[in-house]
Amino acid sequence: MAKHEYNRSDDQLEKARRELDASAAGLDTRLVSATNELYQPEAAPRHLAAFLTDLGEKTLYDAAAQCNRCGYCETVCPTYALTGRETLSARGRNQFMRLLVEGRAKDPAEAKEALSTCLLCGACTSACYAKVPTPDLVLEGRRTLEGYGDDLLSRAAVGTLLNAPWLFSLWLKLAYLAKLSGLPRLAAAMGLYHFLGMPGLADAERSVKKVPLRFAAQTLRRDPELRRDGRRGIKWAYFAPCGPNYLFTEVAAATVRLLKRNAGEGVFMDNHCCGLLAHNYGRLEDARKFARKNITAYEALKAAYGEFALIADCSSCAAFMKSYEQLFTADPAWRGRAAAFAASVKDILEFINPEDFPSAAKAHSAHKGVVTYHDSCRACHGQGIRREPRAVIRKLAGRRYVELPESEWCCGGAGAYAFTQPEISASVLDRKLRNIASVQAKTVVVGATSCLIQINAGLRAAYPSAEAVHYSVFLDRMTGGPADKQ
Repeated sequence: MAKHEYNRSDDQLEKARRELDASAAGLDTRLVSATNELYQPEAAPRHLAAFLTDLGEKTLYDAAAQCNRCGYCETVCPTYALTGRETLSARGRNQFMRLLVEGRAKDPAEAKEALSTCLLCGACTSACYAKVPTPDLVLEGRRTLEGYGDDLLSRAAVGTLLNAPWLFSLWLKLAYLAKLSGLPRLAAAMGLYHFLGMPGLADAERSVKKVPLRFAAQTLRRDPELRRDGRRGIKWAYFAPCGPNYLFTEVAAATVRLLKRNAGEGVFMDNHCCGLLAHNYGRLEDARKFARKNITAYEALKAAYGEFALIADCSSCAAFMKSYEQLFTADPAWRGRAAAFAASVKDILEFINPEDFPSAAKAHSAHKGVVTYHDSCRACHGQGIRREPRAVIRKLAGRRYVELPESEWCCGGAGAYAFTQPEISASVLDRKLRNIASVQAKTVVVGATSCLIQINAGLRAAYPSAEAVHYSVFLDRMTGGPADKQ
């Protein structure tokens, strides 16, 4: 892209300012579309009406225009650090979005590489003085790409999770049984995944070491300690994200044990998927449907038990649920309800107090050697959680805790990114693994399930003497829970 394309004439700038002022004042609603050439009004359900940023509520254009191209984001953007390419930096992506909104770049496909390679880590927003919500802007751009989120796998996964979760559970169990039989490895060896045009499935299957045949929700529904029969005064309700529910069931079990021991009485919410999958893969209206289901369930519990904290143990899901209000900025009937729901959400990383645990001298020695902590992107950048988990881990690990260099550097997992952008993901992961090896860590504590998958896959290949462990499992092992490895 030519350098001059990033600049605007004074006349164009003044015209945009006049249009934005008129729109904000409600003088002429037709001007809204004049400042957004990216999508037409009939496509509105596929897009956010506004962004809730640290500097207030912003339109798509206003959010993109906040970027003044200072370059601070480039110091922390993993894809720019790897490639040195402006179009693969947060600044470059913001300018692409601005050109698309202004109609100066006519085809969103021109920005496909820039949009599809973003990790959505949010490091750029943390470094940005204007707090430009680049991940949200990138997702808006992706939703304009032809066919995005409309492939068979996305439709099937989101549709069954939303309308027939029992069927989704059945599909997963069949897939897990197939994995245990060794058929996926045979299919990969025969090149079947490549033949079907889904080579990422082979990588996904290899990245998961073991699978459960009983999901966390099935166990928690039958736990008599999580049924309070309408007695008010509970302190917490557990929300089972898809990762702990369907894959890392030991994480869900550890979280509930911790909450029972340290946070008083609580219940299991028996929730739906939070909707992050639908939100990030182009199905925004489905994400709203997931949100409505969970908000309604939360309100029913609140009516029965009074105020409580809603605890999630995957930072990606917790961060998304805290942003539910943004889904409903154009829907007054649901916006307030979504805001109340979001205000109740707590990541397990921020909910547990170090005062609840014994000192390192009294903690169990379930983990030997150096312990370090990886900041999951949606914990540190999405929720601002940095200090709280470190305080707890330091108390339990004592002198064995060592700070991880570049702890906020993304691991390259980012949901399905490791399978859709394998080369970039592997390079991002390599930097993380080198930092882990530099402190000779044996245990890497993480707070998101995609980080758990990604880092453990890398460690098994490059540094097998170390393992990544979810925060809840680490705390549980150190303070009285089962000491078996994941």
